[in-house]
Amino acid sequence: MSIATKLKIHNFSAGPCILPQEVLQKAAESIVEYDGTGLSIIEMSHRSKPFEAVMANAQQLVKELLGAPDNYQVVFLGGGASLGFHMVPLNYMRSGGKAAYANTGEWATRAVKESALVGETLVVASSEDKNFSYIPKGFEIPGDADYFHFTSNNTIFGTQYKQFPKSPVPLICDMSSDIFSRPMNVSDFALIYGGAQKNMGPAGATVYLMDPDQLGKTGRKLSPVLDLKNHASKDSMYNTPPVYAVYVSMLTMEWMKKIGGVKEIEKRNAAKAKLLYDAVDSLPLFKGTTAVEDRSVMNPTFVMTDAALEPAFDAMWKEAGVSGIRGHRSVGGYRASMYNALPLESVQVLVDVMNEFAKKNG
Repeated sequence: MSIATKLKIHNFSAGPCILPQEVLQKAAESIVEYDGTGLSIIEMSHRSKPFEAVMANAQQLVKELLGAPDNYQVVFLGGGASLGFHMVPLNYMRSGGKAAYANTGEWATRAVKESALVGETLVVASSEDKNFSYIPKGFEIPGDADYFHFTSNNTIFGTQYKQFPKSPVPLICDMSSDIFSRPMNVSDFALIYGGAQKNMGPAGATVYLMDPDQLGKTGRKLSPVLDLKNHASKDSMYNTPPVYAVYVSMLTMEWMKKIGGVKEIEKRNAAKAKLLYDAVDSLPLFKGTTAVEDRSVMNPTFVMTDAALEPAFDAMWKEAGVSGIRGHRSVGGYRASMYNALPLESVQVLVDVMNEFAKKNG
């Protein structure tokens, strides 16, 4: 069955993410043969000229879409942001130094634990006291820390920083689940990193966008495979990169550029979020789970006021072709992940189901 004729599913999965249909089509074709080379994209050498061009284009598109300064470098690695949690303190915490962290959810908690394996780690802000249902504000970042780390969007709990923290020390952010969703001032950050599988491409690639002037200052000797400076100097080719994931990420970024870039994506995402949150707020059967001012545009979370109605609601949205809105197993309820490629029409289908269910059970 071709992509063009397959059954339409409204994919709200929290990750791996929905991708544009045109990206999937081209990616599928390249599995058989890439760009007239006679080879599949997944069987050609990562040292070949065709793939070197893919990597260079992907790196340039990251910088172009986010408006990064010319001197910033882009590296694509494997291991996900989970490996990044450990690479960050290795590459940015001075030997005998310390790092400051904000803890706003599951992945931030894991980042804190990985940092603590390397050196002194201070949690200077946390929303754990209310089950990560808000973004902490008004906290102080110590000026003697080597860096401050935060997670911009919390996939499981559905919260998101609306303004990035102002930091007296290098600022590092895990943007796995909202990178490319809104404009930002990249020069404020020493490092932005994240897994590709939320807004950018398939699982398998992790992007690191970094200021090279902030690297190589820790005083520790690193394994080359854990050294971001080494990977940057080798153009992500120190070892074999995740070829296919980088390629599909490149296609996705080309699609972003074609439709108007990050500003257009931000506009579309705002419309999707408003449509869904308006339904959650206006229908008594549903209730949001996070502080209103901190609601995630990417991962709205909500519950039913009568949990006994969940099986009937589940049957209705599944019948409508909606997929992937059950909440994370640690939270329950519902999570409608609305990444960049999810069309407004899919959100409308979900909202129509919510309205119809409310009429029948109100």
